[in-house]
Amino acid sequence: MPSRVYLDWNATTPLRAEVRAAMLAAYELIGNPSSVHAEGREARRLVEDARAALAVAVGALPRNVVFTSAGTEANALALSPGLRGPSGRPVQRLLVSAIEHASVMAGGRFPAAAVGQIRVARSGVVDLDHLKALLSEGPPALVSIMAANNETGAIQPVAEAARIVHEAGGLLHVDAIQALGRIMFNINAIGADLATFSAHKIGGPKGIGALVVAEGISGLEPVLRGGGQELGRRAGTENVAGIAGFGAAVKAALQALPKDAERMITLRNHLEKGLCAAAGATVFSEDVQRLPNTVLFTAPGMKAETAVICFDLEGIAVSSGSACSSGKVQPSHVLSAMGFDPAMAQGAVRLSLGWSTELEDINRALEAWRKLGNTLLREERRNTA
Repeated sequence: MPSRVYLDWNATTPLRAEVRAAMLAAYELIGNPSSVHAEGREARRLVEDARAALAVAVGALPRNVVFTSAGTEANALALSPGLRGPSGRPVQRLLVSAIEHASVMAGGRFPAAAVGQIRVARSGVVDLDHLKALLSEGPPALVSIMAANNETGAIQPVAEAARIVHEAGGLLHVDAIQALGRIMFNINAIGADLATFSAHKIGGPKGIGALVVAEGISGLEPVLRGGGQELGRRAGTENVAGIAGFGAAVKAALQALPKDAERMITLRNHLEKGLCAAAGATVFSEDVQRLPNTVLFTAPGMKAETAVICFDLEGIAVSSGSACSSGKVQPSHVLSAMGFDPAMAQGAVRLSLGWSTELEDINRALEAWRKLGNTLLREERRNTA
C-alpha cells in the first residue's frame, strides 16, 4: 500500500526532528523555571533562549514575548480593553475583519456591543476604506486583522492597515499564526502593536503559543492570574518542553523559509493547474497575493464533506477549511464574508503544503481528483436535480 499524502499543513504540521530533540532534552530537566537553584536556572535558560529566538524572528524584544498555551489563548490575551499606545489613550472598542479565526471573531474580553466587523472584498482582502469609515465613527479602537487567511491563504495589507489605525489613534493586532515560517513577518516593519503565533503551524508541538507586544504598549491585562510568570502577564508554570520546542521550530522554519517558499509556490501552481484542468475547479483568492502553500478550491455541485472523505479514502489528507471548525456542517464564514453563496461556500476544499511535500504528493492528489472529481460531481448533481 502506498503511504498516505498529508496536505493539511494549515491545520497542523509534523514535528520537526530538531524540535523533538529539543523537547526530549527539556523533559530530562527537573527544575521549575521560577526556582533559583541550579536546576531551576537550567530550565529558565531554555525558556529564555526560546523567547529570544522568537523575538529575533519577528523583530521584537525578548521582554515583550509572552508564552501562552496556544494561539487561541494568545489572541484572547491580545484582545484586551484598556490597551494603550504611546498616546496614552485606551482603546474602547474592537474592530475585526470578517475573515478572522474563530478565536478573534469571539471578541476576546470586549463586550459584544463594543465589537464591529470590517468588510472584505470578493478577493478575500480586507476593505481598508470600510476600516477608515468604522474608525471615524467612535473612540479609539483595537483593530484585529490577520496577516494571512488560514483558508484562502490571502495575505492582508496589514502594514497599510497599521498606518490607518494609528492615524485614528488606535492599535493594531495581527494574528500571524499562518504567516510565521511561510512569509517574512516583522512586527516593527509592519507597524503592528500586538502579534500572535502558534508553534504547531511551523513544526513545533501543539499546546504552545505566544503573544508579542510592541514597545510602548501598556494596559495588557492577564487572562490567567496567580504567580508572576511571564512578567506578570500570564500566570502558571511555564511549559518548558513546549517552549523549547517552539524555539527550535522557529529557528528551523526561518532558516528554511526562502527555499521552502520558492519550492512550494512551484508545487502550488502545478496543483492549481491540474485541479482546474480535471474538473473545472475554481480557486479562491487566486488573483491576490497568497501564502505559497495554500489552495482553497471548489467545483460546481461539490460538497466539501463528501470530497474530503473521498480524498481520505484515496490516501490524501485534505480539509474543508479551518480545523477548529471541522465537523460543523455549515458554510465557511470566510467565503460567506467574501460574498459567495452558501452552496459554493459549502463546497470549498483546502489543500495546504509543507516543507516535506514533494511533486509526487501533488501528482497523487491530482490523480485522486481526476478519479473522483467527475464521478463525485456527477453524483452530487444527480442528487440535487
